[in-house]
Amino acid sequence: MSPDATPVHHLDPASVLPEDHGQALLVGRIWDPETGGPRPVLVTGDRLVDLFPWTRTVSELLDSADPAAVLETAATGTARTWDLTDVLRATVEASGAAATLLAPVDLQAVKACGVTFVDSMIERVIEERCGGDFAQAQQIRAQVLEALGGNLAGLKPGSAEAARVKEVLIREGFWSQYLEVGIGPDPEVFTKAPVLSAVGYGAHIGIPSFSAWNNPEPELVLVVDSRGAVRGCTLGNDVNLRDVEGRSALLLGMAKDNNASAAIGPFVRLFDESYTLDEARTETIELTVRGTDGYVLQGTNSVSRLSRPFEELVGAAHGAHHQYPDGFVLFTGTLFAPAEDRDEPGKGFTHKHGDVVEISSPHLGTLGNIVAPTEKLQPWTFGIGRLLDYVLAHASPIDGAHRHSPVPKRSE
Repeated sequence: MSPDATPVHHLDPASVLPEDHGQALLVGRIWDPETGGPRPVLVTGDRLVDLFPWTRTVSELLDSADPAAVLETAATGTARTWDLTDVLRATVEASGAAATLLAPVDLQAVKACGVTFVDSMIERVIEERCGGDFAQAQQIRAQVLEALGGNLAGLKPGSAEAARVKEVLIREGFWSQYLEVGIGPDPEVFTKAPVLSAVGYGAHIGIPSFSAWNNPEPELVLVVDSRGAVRGCTLGNDVNLRDVEGRSALLLGMAKDNNASAAIGPFVRLFDESYTLDEARTETIELTVRGTDGYVLQGTNSVSRLSRPFEELVGAAHGAHHQYPDGFVLFTGTLFAPAEDRDEPGKGFTHKHGDVVEISSPHLGTLGNIVAPTEKLQPWTFGIGRLLDYVLAHASPIDGAHRHSPVPKRSE
């Protein structure tokens, strides 16, 4: 990140970490220039503790029988540490000379759910109706909302009532593939980004030159182990190209998966007595977008308004029909769909280069990123092959004595 971006990001750890970070079990990743690769880290106070001697990856840690025990051992060991303030500053300045934050997940597949809120479902219908042309959105939004009325409030997806609503909407000519996954029996689950491609706090997020209508999507991200157990959660930005997906749902990959289109962080909060899965169900996620022109957009994603429970979303991704040997992360969708005009009346919101996007919650901290042209970002080059090379090059016989026994898989 360029030095001129420094003032827009928080360099105080208290502004990045959860409000109760003293009780939180927080895990992340840094890029370590001294060894030339990524290291899993544990947040302890204002320090980051190197977990590499005990666990090579965050994926491996979360698949262990007792991640908390591994972290306790590491915290009392003699591993290297980094000052979090220094890491935040280096991350924003991107000089390459000091350790910087990465996305807090590594080998996990990056999956996402769509149309999990009634409000966002209606916006997807609007995108489809106007074929990705934002100039038509306002008029079509009014038509769709008039046709839908209040019939969808509190509607349970896959229920008999939902089936009856579907019949009515088909008869009125307003049925849509987005309504199918919004109120039908099966949720939408797609692959958001390749393994190791997600960016973390302080990184640029990319908007490709072929998109003129796009927006951030602030989401709760579940972190799931290889057995399908949710071990923790974090924040995510599912960068979305509304004009591309609006042209055709078959262009979902083009709309969702581009360089730096998935931001995750700042850290994974593991579930324990201080923060549980049930508390995550009631999480409130705040979004702020600040433009270089003084424009400010604010929004809220209330996780409690999800139309499907976490278990249903995780079960749609993982089970007898699909396994993830290294675990996966799951964007759970967003309530936020910006419809207010940014410039010309009727054209709604779209990003501009230089926008500062901050996604935060009291229990998970703040994920901050800056919007930039995708084509001008640094190419993504550190993939699975390079990670394997790094792990093999830096493993040592003593490390093996500290490593945990993996959780038995279902096939065992």
